Amino acid sequence: MKTPNRRKAKNPPAVLIYGIESAEQRAHAAFAVIADALFNFLFWALEIIRKEFDTDKKEISELEFRMSGDTKIREESRRNSAEKIISALKDGKDVAMVTLGDVSVYSTCTYVHNAVKNAGFELEIIPGITSFCAAADKAQISLCEGNESVAIIPSLKSNLLEKYIADFDTVVIMKSGNDTDVIYDILKKYGLENNAIVSSCIGMENEIIEKIQKGKSYGYFTTVIVRK
Repeated sequence: MKTPNRRKAKNPPAVLIYGIESAEQRAHAAFAVIADALFNFLFWALEIIRKEFDTDKKEISELEFRMSGDTKIREESRRNSAEKIISALKDGKDVAMVTLGDVSVYSTCTYVHNAVKNAGFELEIIPGITSFCAAADKAQISLCEGNESVAIIPSLKSNLLEKYIADFDTVVIMKSGNDTDVIYDILKKYGLENNAIVSSCIGMENEIIEKIQKGKSYGYFTTVIVRK
């Protein structure tokens, strides 16, 4: 794969927010990498980028996004991250903010995108690949066909899961690593325990794709796909 030519700097400079799977499409002068203190996004995002580019001469900045239950704390961490990027832009730098998956699906990037856009800077979003699309491809299953419908749940809500199972042909439950036993019991109630795929750490060295099992827990990057 050829490394693309570096884009000429614009005035004002551009922020580029990447879906990690598409990061090889561009190379830029500075990277602002998402790094959540708890889930360590910095390691995964930066390691993937390094497979495509020599980042030794890049300016790497860590952004902290707090996963607190306190809305004010979350908003403050997002504001601080946006201000860090805006400061780099005011210094005339091009900035790439890389994230796992796709920016448009449950991504912290959205909050930063809005803040930087409101500050008057130009932005570009490069599409990535969502975890559930990658998982479906690796499991060699279709998420939907014809007029079938799909529901995406950001985390387990047992009362909603039963409703979605009844109303949709495919149900995707994200961030479900600690809830697979509950999901299994609900699916068994409807005779669907053999219709669910668990995917964990897709695209990483320790990725798992298997049928849902009772009594097994997974990490944060876990998605369950239920196909009726």
